[in-house]
Amino acid sequence: MTFGFVGTGAQPINCTLNGAPCGGGPAATTAPTTAAPTRTVPTTTVPTTTVPTATVPTTAAPNTPAAAVPPAGDLLPVTVTNRSGRSGPVYLYVLGVNLATGKLGYVDAGGAFTPWTGGGSVPAPAPDVSIPGPANGASTTIKVLKNISGRIYFSFGRKLDFRITAGGLVQPAPWAGGDPNRDILFDWSEFTLNGSGLWLNSSQVDMFAVPHVVSVTGGSGVTSRTGELVPGGRQKVIDAVRANPDFAKSVVTGADGTVLRVLAPGKAADAGLMSANHLDSYIASAWNAYTTRNLTVVPFGDRPHVKYVGRTSGTVMNFTDAGGRTVASFTRPSTANVWGCDGALAAPNDQVVGPIARTLCAALWRTTLGRIDTQPGGTAADFYTGGPANPYAKAIHATMVDGKAYAFAFDDVQNQESLVHDGDPRAAGITLTAF
Repeated sequence: MTFGFVGTGAQPINCTLNGAPCGGGPAATTAPTTAAPTRTVPTTTVPTTTVPTATVPTTAAPNTPAAAVPPAGDLLPVTVTNRSGRSGPVYLYVLGVNLATGKLGYVDAGGAFTPWTGGGSVPAPAPDVSIPGPANGASTTIKVLKNISGRIYFSFGRKLDFRITAGGLVQPAPWAGGDPNRDILFDWSEFTLNGSGLWLNSSQVDMFAVPHVVSVTGGSGVTSRTGELVPGGRQKVIDAVRANPDFAKSVVTGADGTVLRVLAPGKAADAGLMSANHLDSYIASAWNAYTTRNLTVVPFGDRPHVKYVGRTSGTVMNFTDAGGRTVASFTRPSTANVWGCDGALAAPNDQVVGPIARTLCAALWRTTLGRIDTQPGGTAADFYTGGPANPYAKAIHATMVDGKAYAFAFDDVQNQESLVHDGDPRAAGITLTAF
């Protein structure tokens, strides 16, 4: 699931960031052991805003050499560049969990982390922790302290409305009735920064709203980037989703006609904007396919000898290991379970059940389960070609320059995710591209 839990206190258990542990890395099985930084950070710093002197092509190769490498430190500079073409103010927020203490809080422009305090049984307005963002054509550099996992939000025109409860922060949920952020154009990137490096991704797990590129420059001087749409890509996604009558209502438009977001199918179903049973017939067919033949799951690309064999009995698919022992069982999931990769497909952070669950959910999202009997299986050309249509994920991937996106929680199965990582990050960037 995406980062967005509500809570305070100890280190979250099974906290995930788009399917990966908040501590970073795809296969972590324990909480991070990185010690808290010893460097003293300023309590507040005005962000640095600059107008670029030259336009950097948005079609740059995914990995490009950097002109200069910033020094290593406990504060990572993150530059947000606005090439959206939109007028009006932009507001930034850095929110997350301190991995050393388990406390939820916010980061100011200078990198100082402050835990949330207060809140009661009724959600109350949170303090305004917005950071002034860049105007169109400009850049703003903020800093993020090591050992933080969370989100960097950016909103256009209006500040976001966050609420505090006794349990912690209530994240914006514009698919929910009464959410105060429903009429605001906004989006976010998700990140984990710890002793093992930076993981930064553009996320479409909940919605597709503001096109943006994420990047990281490592100590080698190489910059990696992903998340870039082809020219006109945002409108292409909107048009593809609108063209499907089952999904059309998931395109949410503001009072002025601006498309604010396209909701992911699970969120659209939760909001009553599409059928809650969209995948039911396909799921039943794919599940029943393995009553008469085997499904082989090879969940680790670097360990091809680790295999599990699945067979369906009634509505339950049982998996056995090489010794014939039953190691995992899954009841046939609902459409909601597939959209959320949860419930019957819940993936614990272990080395057996979780990896199998991730694989099953990815195969069902991509409509390859029942067609390809070794999973993960097929290539991007095989995805979204069977079962009921899924124009949301299909169109988002199709309009990315590199084909990578985070259309659902486990899109990282077979490395389809829009993620950059560097073990020695020196600078990071988020570029809001034209739409």
